[in-house]
Amino acid sequence: GLVIDGRTLNVIFQGGLEEKFLALAKHCRSVLCCRSTPLQKSMVVKLVRRQLKVMTLSIGDGANDVSMIQAADVGIGISGQEGMQAVMASDFAISRFKHLKKLLLVHGHWCYSRLAKMVIYFFYKNVSYVNLLFWYQFFCGFSGSTMIDYWQMIFFNLFFTSMPPLLFGVLDRDVSAETLLRLPELYKNGQ
Repeated sequence: GLVIDGRTLNVIFQGGLEEKFLALAKHCRSVLCCRSTPLQKSMVVKLVRRQLKVMTLSIGDGANDVSMIQAADVGIGISGQEGMQAVMASDFAISRFKHLKKLLLVHGHWCYSRLAKMVIYFFYKNVSYVNLLFWYQFFCGFSGSTMIDYWQMIFFNLFFTSMPPLLFGVLDRDVSAETLLRLPELYKNGQ
């Protein structure tokens, strides 16, 4: 692991040592920035995003973490004694740090699985609707007449676009939460 403080980050950013800092950070399993300003925190996140071209996740619990949370691809705010500023600026909010494991491994897996299935469903829905209209044009001599009334088309889109995401969001769980917590490697299978 690498622990770096705010004074050292000043030297890195002002001295043009970002590449060396990233080369060192790539060899570490975790990097911890302590005693740093909110601007330095966000600069570290932006540096990692820009140079390494990876997805970043920031976790914070106070107002001093807001800029870091907003600079990351995914921001997680922990509600606590320092106020709710981090929670209000984040994408996800948890009450304690120990809930991070369940948020990432369980809800992250379920969300990834649901989104993948819904993208395939929307392609299927639109392809079937366009095929219906395409083949109808052969039977009407390409006159441009409509096959479906306007209100039926609205009902079709309302029914087939709003109901499945609601049902998938509530009911679709391919693996139980206990199994996902016991086997963290299942998260990578969806990707």
